[in-house]
Amino acid sequence: MYELVLNYPTAFLLGFVALYFVIDRLAPQFMASFEEIFISLILAAMTLTAFVQVVLRYGFNSGMQGALEFTRILFAWLILFGMSYAVRINAHLGIDSLIRALPARAFRFFALFGALAALLYAVILINADWLKVLGASTRGGGAVDYWWKMYRVGIGLDDLMYPGFMAEWAGQVRVHRWVAYLILPVGLGLFAMRCLQAFVGILRGERDLIIASHEAEELVAENKDILKD
Repeated sequence: MYELVLNYPTAFLLGFVALYFVIDRLAPQFMASFEEIFISLILAAMTLTAFVQVVLRYGFNSGMQGALEFTRILFAWLILFGMSYAVRINAHLGIDSLIRALPARAFRFFALFGALAALLYAVILINADWLKVLGASTRGGGAVDYWWKMYRVGIGLDDLMYPGFMAEWAGQVRVHRWVAYLILPVGLGLFAMRCLQAFVGILRGERDLIIASHEAEELVAENKDILKD
């Protein structure tokens, strides 16, 4: 398995995204709940870690080693996983005033173009080696290539340590960087999948845009009482 991951990281990412898509199609409610719970757990872990660190720092003049690095990694996971979830629930904010003033066909064209541009952005960040065909020069292949290098080298994070019972199994004391950075290719892969779904949804007339319509004000107004409920 180790050699397969090393030799075909992009294929493994495509396989994971394809499996995620199939499960999402078969059990959409389950996957929606899973994504919400996963994001909630990340937020809870960030909040709890920061709270405990403040209490230890100012109450006991001590602290947890690696707390700042752990919080920073969780924040990265929140962003990279949350951006695909936001496409799913149509929560990315944007300004659509100009294209809303266009005729229906022109509006639909730009809506499709926006979804396609987001998809292309994700694909380029995942692996940019294919741009060499177009004459571009790249230094590294993108998220997959970067993660692959971390996986192959096996270096650890700066401060975050494995629990004692895991250190021997992991082969080192510090948490592997490839573990923390796994969300980079995975998050971009899921984002690309959601952008493709949004493109198809716009093409079929199931949604208007890849962003939330009518900017932030209406979205905030629609959800202003959600916490009260």
